[in-house]
Amino acid sequence: MSRRKRVYTKPERRDARYDSPLVAKIVSKVMHSGKRALAERIVYAAIDRANEGGESVDPVEVLNRAIENAKPRVEVKSRRVGGATYQVPLEVSIDRQESLAMRWIVNAARSKRGTPMHVALGNEIKDASTNQGVVIRKRDETHKMAQANRAFAHFRW
Repeated sequence: MSRRKRVYTKPERRDARYDSPLVAKIVSKVMHSGKRALAERIVYAAIDRANEGGESVDPVEVLNRAIENAKPRVEVKSRRVGGATYQVPLEVSIDRQESLAMRWIVNAARSKRGTPMHVALGNEIKDASTNQGVVIRKRDETHKMAQANRAFAHFRW
């Protein structure tokens, strides 16, 4: 019998301004202590900032591109086999790819101390959309780790 609980999917939430589920997820990641209105202001200001100087018509397009670039394709998970722990490379599901990319972008923006959150988040989105910055480095590091441990791929199950 499985030890894991059944996964129930929630109905898709959309944001007010762009009617996008992706923006709604980013708002939820940025939100602290249930302050959704503040998180929405931060995310909308960050999207506007990321779009400055760009020729894109759709403002959410830069965010989509940033998340698409930041998505990891493979990751490593620890597996304990016969007393030894191996880092086993595994393909990442689509939902987890998106979740990790958003988490990395928000955490990279939070780590920039002394900068307002909307400015830091806008800069991270802009950097990720052009394949630069902290988030892309983290994705590449994850891919390198999986590549280095591909000898243990036969331990996946």
